[in-house]
Amino acid sequence: MTDAQVLDILVDALVVATKLAGPFLVAAAAIGIAVSLLQTITQVQEMTLTFVPKLIGAALILVFAGSWMLREVVTWVKALWTSIPGL
Repeated sequence: MTDAQVLDILVDALVVATKLAGPFLVAAAAIGIAVSLLQTITQVQEMTLTFVPKLIGAALILVFAGSWMLREVVTWVKALWTSIPGL
């Protein structure tokens, strides 16, 4: 196994991780901005107002995009396992 092969596996793993984390990060940022604006307008500084909507957003992402995320991981793992004999 060469250094280039290890780097290729690492890059592929980082790409899959980025694809999977992207929707969560975008949703958390959007919800965080919306809640911050609401807190600024109403001057209510309650900590649960920032946590609960983000938690609900993450749960919704899992519900709607969970199958796609699982397919991405399974595809990457299958490709990794099939490449083992060539390494």
